[in-house]
Amino acid sequence: MAYIHRMQKSLIQASFFAPRGRTRIYDLGMQISQLYLSPYDKLIGFIGDAGSGKSALVRGMFPGLELTNDDDGVNVRPLPILDVGDVRGFYTPHTYHLDIRFETGFTQPHILADAIMEAINLGKRVIVEHFDLIYPLLPRNADLMIGVGEQIIISRPTMFGPEPEEFVNNVHKSLPYRLMAHTAEDLCEIHMDPDLVTSCKHDDIHHGFILDFQDRPPQIDLFELERRVNEDIARDLPVHYADESHIAVGDYIHECSGPRTHVSSTGKITGFRLCPEIVYDNQQKRYLLIGFIGENSKQNLDDLLNRSRY
Repeated sequence: MAYIHRMQKSLIQASFFAPRGRTRIYDLGMQISQLYLSPYDKLIGFIGDAGSGKSALVRGMFPGLELTNDDDGVNVRPLPILDVGDVRGFYTPHTYHLDIRFETGFTQPHILADAIMEAINLGKRVIVEHFDLIYPLLPRNADLMIGVGEQIIISRPTMFGPEPEEFVNNVHKSLPYRLMAHTAEDLCEIHMDPDLVTSCKHDDIHHGFILDFQDRPPQIDLFELERRVNEDIARDLPVHYADESHIAVGDYIHECSGPRTHVSSTGKITGFRLCPEIVYDNQQKRYLLIGFIGENSKQNLDDLLNRSRY
């Protein structure tokens, strides 16, 4: 354990694609906790905008932890960490969670900061969402800092940084691409044969998405699929959460494992393009339907086609 702790201290930064499904975020959270979380970590800061998947990542990293925000209808009151100094004994909580953006609607920031430091001084672990909002009131940085945007960025800050603001600039700027990609991915599924939708897996790429078919290439008219999705984008249909397993696109209800991670309307998707051919991934032996979004989608598509032909 001491060796692992020394190795973790040398961590500058690690990054992963941020998955767009709840199950995949949970799985990645477990992986991150195994690779980067130390039992010596007392303050863990999460940074990312609403809908980025911070709470799902926390659940993956800390199974069974009771979250105190209302992302999934949970609203724990009174906030347990505010009473940390009055509750002692063997059965008191070891780990506390709070969402600063949510809690400042009920409690002054300086009170939250004092409660965080009191818990740490009592040997407790504190997990803080929107850590950047409370950091200016704390006398120390996080032991482990995690930013969630299009990518999940992990760092172990020292006195030389990184500062939370560096993470804020990165993840807030990149999150819209993840939201666009997820919505475009679901629009593709809406216009595909249901049997193909249930047989494919999902994967992530920079400013885009992958639908992964293992056994044989899917029989899809890619030009027609792209046309239909771009039609939906032009119609600027509203997109919103329906329930934990579905989103609504206009009047259509579509099954989705990450219903909170979407743009608010289809018209907010820019630069949607489908690769005009199914690409065979020779390394992983799979057939890929690939879509790109954003202002550089044409260049990204051209680069992909050039690589796939070698």
